[in-house]
Amino acid sequence: MSDTQAPAADDPQARQSEIKLSCKHVWKVFGDDVAALFASDGSVDQAALDSGTYINAVRDASFDVYEGEIFVIMGLSGSGKSTLLRCMTRLIEPSAGEILFETQDLMRVSESELIELRRHKMGMVFQHFALLPNRNVLDNVALPLEVQGIGRVAREQRALEVIKLVGLDGRERYYPRELSGGQQQRVGIARSLAAEPDIWFLDEPFSALDPLIRREMQDEFMRLQNVLHKTIVFITHDFEEAIRLADRIAIMKDGAIIQIGTPEQLVLNPATDYVEEFTRGIPRAKVLSAQALMRAVDADDFVGVVPGAAAIETQLDSILNADRGSVFAVHNERGETIGALAREVVVDLLSQAQRKS
Repeated sequence: MSDTQAPAADDPQARQSEIKLSCKHVWKVFGDDVAALFASDGSVDQAALDSGTYINAVRDASFDVYEGEIFVIMGLSGSGKSTLLRCMTRLIEPSAGEILFETQDLMRVSESELIELRRHKMGMVFQHFALLPNRNVLDNVALPLEVQGIGRVAREQRALEVIKLVGLDGRERYYPRELSGGQQQRVGIARSLAAEPDIWFLDEPFSALDPLIRREMQDEFMRLQNVLHKTIVFITHDFEEAIRLADRIAIMKDGAIIQIGTPEQLVLNPATDYVEEFTRGIPRAKVLSAQALMRAVDADDFVGVVPGAAAIETQLDSILNADRGSVFAVHNERGETIGALAREVVVDLLSQAQRKS
């Protein structure tokens, strides 16, 4: 794993959570006799890979996903992000590497064991809703439980619970054709949650929706996560969506992961020109927190308090309405002062953003 792929050492998520899913040197190569490219010692015939005979869809991807985090994989079309997600679940067979789910090596499990893992521990939502048109909402949502062999009464009771959770109670008897696009996607989300998965894979689930509905679904997604605290791998090509949802983001290009970090880390310290270009149009005040901009405390004449984890954007009214030269105390979750934020630092941040635009 390269330095740009490793989680930050000061990442509290990394320190406090267990690893739920780990990918180690995962490759997906399309072409003839792919197995011959990978030696038993883990080395790769790079010259052959670069010969133009093969398509390198995923190249040497290594990362960990921590329990309870939203891990977003993003990149442009053709970057390999969806292929990588399918490799994690072995919907596509990786060409090489290890995929560990709760320490179980998915590359070594049998087909029947893999089917059971997908049925009981993995939830999946894709861009295309794939609802069964001849089944109503209740029966679509209950489908995974039916596949598990759960009786009608129990599965319908569970289906009704998740239908209510996603805000579709009252529409249990509707058919997909009677629902809007956003409502259909809610059915897909409810169906994936019905089996109470340990990890949730979402592949551009909102990209087919109109912008307003997409924003509403992002809000709904975050509401669900605040209730359920799922471990989530989320695929998107939209950086604004990524920074809104992610605990950490992995950026892919040409099949390779080129940087992993929090939204703040990617904006403040892009590893390559490619990452910098991705972040260029994002308003810094939307991404950066008070903690990222604070300085050491050298006085106690504060005019107010701002939460350290809060995005600067959410604090602009109080900061900009303060007098020139004002300084705010930055507090952690326990209400302790961990730094100081000067009004002029925020003004300068906004001025820089305006000049770049």
